[in-house]
Amino acid sequence: MTAVSTIEIDGLHKSFGPLEVLRGIDLSVETGEVVCVIGPSGSGKSTLLRCVNLLEEPSAGTIRVAGVEVTDPDCDIDAVRRGIGMVFQQFNLFGHLTVRENVTIAQRRVLKRGRAVADRIAAENLERVGLADKADAYPAQLSGGQQQRVAIARSLAMDPQLMLFDEPTSALDPELVGEVLAVMRGLASSGMTMLVVTHEMAFAREVASRVVFMDGGVIVESGPPAQVFGSPRFGRTREFLHRVLEPTRVGEDELS
Repeated sequence: MTAVSTIEIDGLHKSFGPLEVLRGIDLSVETGEVVCVIGPSGSGKSTLLRCVNLLEEPSAGTIRVAGVEVTDPDCDIDAVRRGIGMVFQQFNLFGHLTVRENVTIAQRRVLKRGRAVADRIAAENLERVGLADKADAYPAQLSGGQQQRVAIARSLAMDPQLMLFDEPTSALDPELVGEVLAVMRGLASSGMTMLVVTHEMAFAREVASRVVFMDGGVIVESGPPAQVFGSPRFGRTREFLHRVLEPTRVGEDELS
Protein backbone atom coordinates (compact mmCIF):
# COMPACT_ATOMS: atom_id res chain seq x y z
CA MET A 1 0.00 0.00 0.00
CA THR A 2 1.32 3.43 -0.93
CA ALA A 3 2.18 5.63 2.05
CA VAL A 4 0.20 8.84 2.41
CA SER A 5 2.20 12.03 2.87
CA THR A 6 0.96 14.59 5.36
CA ILE A 7 3.65 17.07 4.27
CA GLU A 8 5.20 17.37 0.80
CA ILE A 9 7.83 20.06 0.25
CA ASP A 10 9.37 20.60 -3.18
CA GLY A 11 12.12 23.06 -4.08
CA LEU A 12 11.57 25.29 -1.05
CA HIS A 13 13.57 28.50 -0.92
CA LYS A 14 13.31 31.28 1.64
CA SER A 15 15.26 34.53 1.66
CA PHE A 16 15.24 37.43 4.06
CA GLY A 17 16.49 40.27 1.90
CA PRO A 18 19.87 39.19 0.51
CA LEU A 19 20.18 36.32 3.01
CA GLU A 20 19.09 32.97 1.55
CA VAL A 21 18.11 30.84 4.54
CA LEU A 22 16.57 27.86 2.71
CA ARG A 23 18.23 26.82 -0.53
CA GLY A 24 16.08 24.17 -2.18
CA ILE A 25 14.46 21.86 0.37
CA ASP A 26 12.75 18.65 -0.75
CA LEU A 27 11.10 16.77 2.12
CA SER A 28 8.06 14.61 2.70
CA VAL A 29 6.58 13.44 5.99
CA GLU A 30 4.31 10.44 5.81
CA THR A 31 1.22 10.07 7.95
CA GLY A 32 2.21 8.67 11.34
CA GLU A 33 5.89 9.51 10.92
CA VAL A 34 7.99 11.38 13.46
CA VAL A 35 10.66 13.34 11.61
CA CYS A 36 13.28 15.10 13.74
CA VAL A 37 15.27 17.92 12.17
CA ILE A 38 18.70 18.55 13.68
CA GLY A 39 21.56 20.85 12.78
CA PRO A 40 23.57 23.86 13.94
CA SER A 41 22.03 27.22 14.79
CA GLY A 42 21.31 29.23 11.66
CA SER A 43 20.92 26.20 9.42
CA GLY A 44 17.30 27.04 8.56
CA LYS A 45 15.53 24.46 10.73
CA SER A 46 13.00 26.78 12.37
CA THR A 47 12.42 28.68 9.13
CA LEU A 48 11.58 25.38 7.43
CA LEU A 49 9.05 24.59 10.14
CA ARG A 50 7.48 28.04 10.01
CA CYS A 51 7.09 27.79 6.24
CA VAL A 52 4.95 24.67 6.59
CA ASN A 53 2.03 26.66 8.02
CA LEU A 54 3.02 29.90 6.29
CA LEU A 55 4.15 31.77 9.38
CA GLU A 56 6.97 32.54 6.95
CA GLU A 57 6.06 32.91 3.28
CA PRO A 58 8.35 30.89 1.00
CA SER A 59 10.30 32.72 -1.69
CA ALA A 60 9.94 29.78 -4.08
CA GLY A 61 8.79 26.17 -4.11
CA THR A 62 5.61 24.36 -3.12
CA ILE A 63 4.33 22.96 0.16
CA ARG A 64 1.36 20.61 0.49
CA VAL A 65 -0.23 19.72 3.80
CA ALA A 66 -2.72 16.86 3.74
CA GLY A 67 -2.95 17.25 -0.03
CA VAL A 68 -3.66 21.00 0.06
CA GLU A 69 -1.10 23.30 -1.56
CA VAL A 70 -0.59 25.96 1.10
CA THR A 71 1.67 27.94 -1.23
CA ASP A 72 -1.22 28.44 -3.67
CA PRO A 73 -2.31 32.11 -3.39
CA ASP A 74 -5.95 30.93 -3.37
CA CYS A 75 -5.40 28.53 -0.45
CA ASP A 76 -7.52 29.12 2.65
CA ILE A 77 -4.54 29.00 5.00
CA ASP A 78 -6.69 29.49 8.09
CA ALA A 79 -8.60 26.31 7.24
CA VAL A 80 -5.33 24.41 6.78
CA ARG A 81 -3.90 25.76 10.04
CA ARG A 82 -6.88 24.37 11.94
CA GLY A 83 -5.43 20.92 11.23
CA ILE A 84 -1.91 21.86 12.34
CA GLY A 85 -0.78 22.15 15.95
CA MET A 86 2.37 24.15 16.58
CA VAL A 87 4.42 24.31 19.77
CA PHE A 88 7.02 27.05 19.95
CA GLN A 89 10.15 27.59 22.04
CA GLN A 90 8.19 30.07 24.13
CA PHE A 91 4.90 28.94 25.61
CA ASN A 92 2.72 31.84 24.41
CA LEU A 93 0.07 31.32 27.07
CA PHE A 94 -2.32 34.08 28.08
CA GLY A 95 -1.16 35.12 31.54
CA HIS A 96 -4.55 36.50 32.59
CA LEU A 97 -6.38 33.25 31.75
CA THR A 98 -6.42 30.01 33.71
CA VAL A 99 -4.97 26.84 32.25
CA ARG A 100 -8.48 25.65 31.34
CA GLU A 101 -9.26 28.95 29.65
CA ASN A 102 -5.99 28.84 27.71
CA VAL A 103 -6.92 25.40 26.37
CA THR A 104 -10.54 26.30 25.54
CA ILE A 105 -10.26 29.77 24.01
CA ALA A 106 -9.24 28.68 20.50
CA GLN A 107 -11.73 25.79 20.58
CA ARG A 108 -14.56 28.21 21.26
CA ARG A 109 -13.48 31.03 18.95
CA VAL A 110 -12.12 29.04 16.00
CA LEU A 111 -13.99 25.72 16.15
CA LYS A 112 -17.14 27.32 17.65
CA ARG A 113 -17.45 24.65 20.32
CA GLY A 114 -19.77 25.31 23.22
CA ARG A 115 -18.33 25.85 26.68
CA ALA A 116 -19.26 22.40 28.00
CA VAL A 117 -17.72 20.57 25.05
CA ALA A 118 -14.59 22.75 25.09
CA ASP A 119 -14.18 22.21 28.83
CA ARG A 120 -14.51 18.44 28.42
CA ILE A 121 -11.94 18.32 25.61
CA ALA A 122 -9.62 20.58 27.62
CA ALA A 123 -9.89 18.23 30.61
CA GLU A 124 -9.12 15.20 28.42
CA ASN A 125 -6.01 16.81 26.97
CA LEU A 126 -4.77 18.20 30.28
CA GLU A 127 -5.06 14.64 31.59
CA ARG A 128 -3.10 13.48 28.55
CA VAL A 129 -0.18 15.79 29.43
CA GLY A 130 -0.37 15.06 33.16
CA LEU A 131 -1.86 18.38 34.28
CA ALA A 132 -5.48 17.59 35.10
CA ASP A 133 -4.98 19.06 38.58
CA LYS A 134 -3.78 22.43 37.22
CA ALA A 135 -6.88 23.46 35.27
CA ASP A 136 -7.66 26.38 37.58
CA ALA A 137 -4.07 27.57 37.94
CA TYR A 138 -2.62 30.56 36.10
CA PRO A 139 0.53 30.28 33.94
CA ALA A 140 2.62 32.26 36.46
CA GLN A 141 1.90 29.54 39.02
CA LEU A 142 3.41 26.84 36.80
CA SER A 143 6.96 25.77 36.02
CA GLY A 144 8.28 26.21 32.50
CA GLY A 145 7.83 22.52 31.80
CA GLN A 146 4.23 22.65 32.96
CA GLN A 147 3.56 25.71 30.82
CA GLN A 148 4.94 23.95 27.77
CA ARG A 149 2.74 20.94 28.49
CA VAL A 150 -0.27 23.26 28.65
CA ALA A 151 0.78 24.62 25.25
CA ILE A 152 0.83 21.07 23.90
CA ALA A 153 -2.59 20.35 25.40
CA ARG A 154 -3.92 23.53 23.79
CA SER A 155 -2.74 22.33 20.38
CA LEU A 156 -4.10 18.81 20.87
CA ALA A 157 -7.51 20.19 21.85
CA MET A 158 -7.88 21.43 18.26
CA ASP A 159 -7.71 17.83 16.94
CA PRO A 160 -4.71 18.40 14.65
CA GLN A 161 -3.64 15.99 11.92
CA LEU A 162 -0.09 17.20 12.32
CA MET A 163 2.03 18.58 15.15
CA LEU A 164 4.98 20.91 14.56
CA PHE A 165 7.49 21.40 17.38
CA ASP A 166 10.06 24.20 17.18
CA GLU A 167 12.74 23.35 19.77
CA PRO A 168 10.07 22.95 22.46
CA THR A 169 12.58 22.35 25.27
CA SER A 170 15.15 25.05 24.48
CA ALA A 171 13.69 27.59 26.93
CA LEU A 172 13.47 25.10 29.80
CA ASP A 173 15.79 24.45 32.69
CA PRO A 174 17.51 21.07 32.15
CA GLU A 175 15.60 19.33 34.93
CA LEU A 176 12.27 20.22 33.27
CA VAL A 177 13.12 18.95 29.79
CA GLY A 178 12.26 15.33 30.52
CA GLU A 179 8.61 15.94 31.36
CA VAL A 180 7.98 17.64 28.01
CA LEU A 181 9.86 14.97 26.05
CA ALA A 182 7.80 12.29 27.85
CA VAL A 183 4.59 13.88 26.55
CA MET A 184 6.06 13.99 23.04
CA ARG A 185 7.05 10.33 23.28
CA GLY A 186 3.47 9.52 24.17
CA LEU A 187 2.19 11.44 21.15
CA ALA A 188 4.63 9.63 18.87
CA SER A 189 3.56 6.24 20.19
CA SER A 190 -0.10 7.15 19.62
CA GLY A 191 0.60 7.62 15.89
CA MET A 192 0.58 11.42 15.71
CA THR A 193 2.38 12.81 12.66
CA MET A 194 5.14 15.05 14.00
CA LEU A 195 7.81 17.31 12.51
CA VAL A 196 10.19 18.23 15.31
CA VAL A 197 13.08 20.70 15.28
CA THR A 198 15.20 19.69 18.24
CA HIS A 199 18.63 19.76 19.79
CA GLU A 200 17.74 16.78 22.03
CA MET A 201 19.82 14.12 20.29
CA ALA A 202 18.80 11.27 22.59
CA PHE A 203 15.14 12.00 21.89
CA ALA A 204 15.75 12.07 18.14
CA ARG A 205 17.67 8.80 18.29
CA GLU A 206 14.98 7.09 20.34
CA VAL A 207 11.69 8.43 18.95
CA ALA A 208 12.22 9.56 15.35
CA SER A 209 11.14 7.48 12.38
CA ARG A 210 13.62 9.55 10.39
CA VAL A 211 16.29 12.12 11.22
CA VAL A 212 17.05 15.04 8.89
CA PHE A 213 20.35 16.89 9.30
CA MET A 214 20.36 20.45 7.92
CA ASP A 215 23.26 22.81 7.44
CA GLY A 216 23.55 26.02 5.44
CA GLY A 217 19.92 25.96 4.34
CA VAL A 218 20.03 22.51 2.74
CA ILE A 219 19.31 18.95 3.83
CA VAL A 220 22.71 17.32 4.06
CA GLU A 221 21.55 13.90 5.19
CA SER A 222 18.31 12.07 5.94
CA GLY A 223 17.69 8.56 7.17
CA PRO A 224 16.72 6.28 10.05
CA PRO A 225 18.21 7.32 13.40
CA ALA A 226 20.48 4.26 13.53
CA GLN A 227 22.04 5.23 10.21
CA VAL A 228 22.35 8.99 10.78
CA PHE A 229 23.72 8.65 14.31
CA GLY A 230 25.54 5.34 13.90
CA SER A 231 27.11 5.61 10.46
CA PRO A 232 26.51 9.03 8.88
CA ARG A 233 27.40 9.15 5.20
CA PHE A 234 28.71 12.70 5.09
CA GLY A 235 31.63 14.34 6.85
CA ARG A 236 29.58 17.41 7.80
CA THR A 237 27.10 15.20 9.66
CA ARG A 238 29.91 13.36 11.44
CA GLU A 239 31.53 16.66 12.43
CA PHE A 240 28.28 18.05 13.85
CA LEU A 241 27.42 14.90 15.80
CA HIS A 242 30.94 14.63 17.18
CA ARG A 243 30.71 18.19 18.43
CA VAL A 244 27.27 17.88 20.06
CA LEU A 245 27.66 14.37 21.45
CA GLU A 246 31.28 14.50 22.65
CA PRO A 247 30.62 16.76 25.68
CA THR A 248 28.10 14.22 26.95
CA ARG A 249 30.61 11.42 26.62
CA VAL A 250 33.27 13.48 28.37
CA GLY A 251 30.90 14.17 31.24
CA GLU A 252 30.05 10.51 31.54
CA ASP A 253 33.72 9.56 31.55
CA GLU A 254 34.46 12.04 34.32
CA LEU A 255 31.68 10.62 36.46
CA SER A 256 32.68 7.00 35.98
